[in-house]
Amino acid sequence: MLKIRPWGSVTDPGIQRHGSLTLYPAVVIVPGMECGNIVEYIDRQKILCAVILEVKNRRLRLLTENNREVKLSASRLLHRDHARLDLSQGRDRMVDALKQLSDRRKALIRQVDVHDLWDVLNTEQVWIDLETMTEFCFPDNPSGDHESAVIRALFDDRLYFKFNPDRFFPHSAEQVERLQAQQREQARRDRLVEHGSQWLKQVLAGNQPAAGVNAAEIQEYVRLLKSYYLFGKESREHVLTRTLLARAGLDATADLFPVLVRLKVFEEDENIDLLRYEIPVQFPEHILAGARQLAAAGIREPIDEGRVDLTQLSLMTIDGQSTLDFDDALSIESMADGGYRLGIHIADVGYFVRKGDAIDEQARERGSSIYMPDQKISMLPPDLAEGLCSLKAGQVRPAISTLVKLSPALEIIDHEIVASLVSVKDQLVYYDVNLVLDQNPDLAILHKIAEKFRRQRFDAGAVQISVPEINVWLAADRSINVNRVSRESPARMLIAELMILANWLMAKFLVDKAIPAIFRTQPPPRERLYRNDEGSLFQNWMQRRLLSRFVLDNRPGKHSGLGVDAYVTATSPIRKYFDLVTQRQIRAALGLEQPYSMEDIDQIIQSLEQPMGNVARVQYGRHRYWLLKYLEGCVGTREEAIVLGKRRNGYQVLLTGYMIECDMPSTAGLTLKPEDLIRVTIQKVSARNDQVLVFIG
Repeated sequence: MLKIRPWGSVTDPGIQRHGSLTLYPAVVIVPGMECGNIVEYIDRQKILCAVILEVKNRRLRLLTENNREVKLSASRLLHRDHARLDLSQGRDRMVDALKQLSDRRKALIRQVDVHDLWDVLNTEQVWIDLETMTEFCFPDNPSGDHESAVIRALFDDRLYFKFNPDRFFPHSAEQVERLQAQQREQARRDRLVEHGSQWLKQVLAGNQPAAGVNAAEIQEYVRLLKSYYLFGKESREHVLTRTLLARAGLDATADLFPVLVRLKVFEEDENIDLLRYEIPVQFPEHILAGARQLAAAGIREPIDEGRVDLTQLSLMTIDGQSTLDFDDALSIESMADGGYRLGIHIADVGYFVRKGDAIDEQARERGSSIYMPDQKISMLPPDLAEGLCSLKAGQVRPAISTLVKLSPALEIIDHEIVASLVSVKDQLVYYDVNLVLDQNPDLAILHKIAEKFRRQRFDAGAVQISVPEINVWLAADRSINVNRVSRESPARMLIAELMILANWLMAKFLVDKAIPAIFRTQPPPRERLYRNDEGSLFQNWMQRRLLSRFVLDNRPGKHSGLGVDAYVTATSPIRKYFDLVTQRQIRAALGLEQPYSMEDIDQIIQSLEQPMGNVARVQYGRHRYWLLKYLEGCVGTREEAIVLGKRRNGYQVLLTGYMIECDMPSTAGLTLKPEDLIRVTIQKVSARNDQVLVFIG
């Protein structure tokens, strides 16, 4: 129990009296320092006793209780008193004396009850000097040893007082509570590091966890490791986890993934980006239930008034072999004047998915379907994406149809956009269309229309980027398949151009109706390397680097890359939320619903920026991962490459067979220049570490 001695009368006008508590002004008189004086200072969070051997310009040379000589400034001293040592008695005896003094002062700490001291003093939120504090704790003739004991006690336990060598300030009750919480948290962190590192060492050694390590603790260790691997410095407890890993002897970046695989947290081919960007893979049950309910209800009766029945037209879809969600179809009719009527029909997703409902909000959160070699994540539930909304052969579906009137010379004469009912007759794939294009009159005309429109875009300054597409997919047995696809095959060119045509005409339609939309604009490229489609593979690859970024805006503008005066994307409403939003604006122009306001459009553009960026990163990263996984089996093989440019210690090259960039070290005596065609040998590939190394020869 703390004893407080009553004080006599106060004669110094600077001294204040608060009940039984006497407070002195915050002025410290520093006694002269002489050789032989005993002092104390802090070294590595410990208080050490020392004796002054030499004083020179407020720089001191000291002999410590640890038998070391140190030099430091007088300002570094924590405590000094009038006790002295005889410097003539020899170094060993002085060190022994300092150790005895230190032990005596440490023993006195037990008589200082910091909590009781705070309990008495915390209501007075003022500074208390060392002499007064020492009098409180040791009322009977306190000495320098007692002062040191007080300093040491309050230094060791800084929970209750703000510490200053000459004075102390009691923390408030709220501050003490906060500091206690911090201490508990620090104790938790220390325990996690100590026990977690021991557990991790056992895991690495292939041993069972030690007795006393329960499932909850293991779950916490795993949570820390997983979070750190996924988010690095952005992980909430990255410092703690990095310390744990270092204590276990692990390199956080290189060694952690195999550990998480061993712990069955990750699969060997885990899609880390899905976890890192927190992209949902499954749909919540209430969303799936809502989609099932819509699919069961089918097309509502009666159908929208004014919707044009085009079910008599022979519609075809042209897609890849694995496509299950068909959101666009084509038709072509010969007219009496020798011209044609082209139909570009887009699934009317807005007819089924209403603005602001639960399914719509889920689609907006996702932003887009994600297509990867080993997985597809739909923007809409499968009952809608592959069922009710999809333009499946033999099924009547609502659509938004762009009908384009063409002259016999395939010049655009007029166009209209209508809400329609359609039914697809043929579902074709690119490969088959390429085989029969010359023999099928409808396909031949569609191809000529596409060629005509492309020339029109080239004349307007369009920038054509023609590089092969590397298709990567996993078979049922998880084997990796890779093939090189020409984007310029007749079927792919046909679809690409007619979708650009439809998007351009829908943009013009919205401009004419003065309805805001998500317009895409693009400034001219920073440099043109070729005209039209005349560039080499090297030029096409480098031209892509020189393109300006496209811009999304609620107002139209020129899209220089495509060579059109206004552009939207509305041809993939099953797969892309931007397209669904634009389709709803077209529906509004047709009187089918209320339009988004300009402010709504701006908000949608802003809210989808991050999800769409994540989608692009996931698709690119997963495609590259599986391509590199395939190339891991190609180490030692020779491949054709194009030199792209010089690097500090080598060259950057493009493996033309796989359209992948990699670095190649320099070879003595060999000088290369951009566009040189060379042969390289694949030396090392790591899909997990995103690494490809090649050398020439």
